[in-house]
Amino acid sequence: MIRPDFEKWNQSAEDIRCLSIEADHPRSRERFQALYMIGSDQKNASQWAGGINRQKQTVLGWVHDYNEYGPDRLHYQHTGGRQPKLNEAEKKRSSKR
Repeated sequence: MIRPDFEKWNQSAEDIRCLSIEADHPRSRERFQALYMIGSDQKNASQWAGGINRQKQTVLGWVHDYNEYGPDRLHYQHTGGRQPKLNEAEKKRSSKR
């Protein structure tokens, strides 16, 4: 069973619980809460995923990201969404018609 490696990042389950409360974005709070619940043996990734309507692989990905890159990796960052279907030149051509 995969678990968060708190010691690697000099953190405890309580540190992660605090991050789950203090994080600015709801998605960040959700990720840290998952780590806390899994790391403190209250739930496993499958149980937690089912309870929050996420795929098990998504939750496991959060644990893997934390273990490899640390807590900063779990803070939500807006990526800008889907790329537009038309580039700027195509948009200009279609608006001239």
